[in-house]
Amino acid sequence: MAAAGSAEAKGTDKAIVLVHGGFVDGSGWEGVYTILKKDGYDVTIVQNPTISLKGDVAATRAAIHAQTKPVILVGHSYGGAVITESGTDPQVAALVYITAFAPDQGESVAKLTSNPAPGAPVPPIVPPVDGFLALDKAKFVASFAADVKPDLARFMADSQVPWGLDALNGAITEPAWKSRPSWYLVATDDRMIPVDVQRMMARRAGARTADHAGSHAIYVSQPAAVAKFIEAAASQTR
Repeated sequence: MAAAGSAEAKGTDKAIVLVHGGFVDGSGWEGVYTILKKDGYDVTIVQNPTISLKGDVAATRAAIHAQTKPVILVGHSYGGAVITESGTDPQVAALVYITAFAPDQGESVAKLTSNPAPGAPVPPIVPPVDGFLALDKAKFVASFAADVKPDLARFMADSQVPWGLDALNGAITEPAWKSRPSWYLVATDDRMIPVDVQRMMARRAGARTADHAGSHAIYVSQPAAVAKFIEAAASQTR
């Protein structure tokens, strides 16, 4: 009985589903996954095709439905749009945004990034090819992964996953943060999503927010901090 009570207190009565963003795949979650598993959580990583928002939502909902416990749904970057759309599923108990987009109804990532403030960082996206986007490899590290180990950051730049325009332009129909408790980790050194934009989205979603110094790839560079934030959300979710 004591062990079961301890697990419940830690939030391990929840399953955690991790959703990656654009230009990358789910392998970046490995460090976070390892910590969460060690701490007793059921963890699933979604491999989004990142061709369209609709397709990524379908992949995420399939992962949600494979769980036998209430789900803490976690999204990084564009993955925040995916969890915002898919998180209305009845199995989802809470949302966790890791320096992620949290669009409102009718908004897309494209709309949220269409009018950057003067002086705000602008992602080094190169012109689309055959309907897919990529980041300038020469600027990838500084913009996306400045605090990631150099060899790994270069590997991430060279192994980019093409990001579809239909994913960028996919609009939210019903934002899950309007009906689910939300948490938002602000990466204060992010050069992809301006800090002010992160704070605006977190505030609008009514999210419990924490700041942590780190790049856009904070989930790769600082998995312990990210896992701790996710575990806090899981333990505080009924």
